[in-house]
Amino acid sequence: GMVIVNPSDAIEAEAAVKAAYEYVGPMYLRFGRLAIPVINDRPDYRFELGKGIVLREGKDVAIIATGLEVNESLIAAEKLAADGIQAKVINMHTIKPLDEELVLAAAKECGCVITVEEHSIIGGLGSAVCELLSEKLPTRALRIGVNDVYGESGPAVELIKKYGLDGESIYKKIKQFV
Repeated sequence: GMVIVNPSDAIEAEAAVKAAYEYVGPMYLRFGRLAIPVINDRPDYRFELGKGIVLREGKDVAIIATGLEVNESLIAAEKLAADGIQAKVINMHTIKPLDEELVLAAAKECGCVITVEEHSIIGGLGSAVCELLSEKLPTRALRIGVNDVYGESGPAVELIKKYGLDGESIYKKIKQFV
């Protein structure tokens, strides 16, 4: 089937393009239009299709994010830590195939999973994670993304805020959920 990749920064975007070149089969690379901070500049960074990356350890809640929402989720995790909530943050750059092993391990460890994506909550990362959890390890879960509404045009930063996908809004939604 189709491989779907949503890189979280410029370093990951470059790695994804190289992986797409080498991959035999159809692949969709999804790129946002915002300039976002580099988060994958660690010396041990390694891009592998179908494998998520744990960026922050935590035991209270697992935040699984993709694309530009990875950075926003790291911001939310910092705010949660100030409130005594330790959030594991996972960069799930490959939505399909999903890193099922990592999702299940995070769900088992934390008991609560939050997905965050700059995409409809229907048919994206949140759906894939919730389908997996419902079949293999029923877990409390919250999907943060765009609800089933008609899209709007405008400056990306304004739309991120409007749809509650900025770090502060993510923090508030998670705080209310846990």
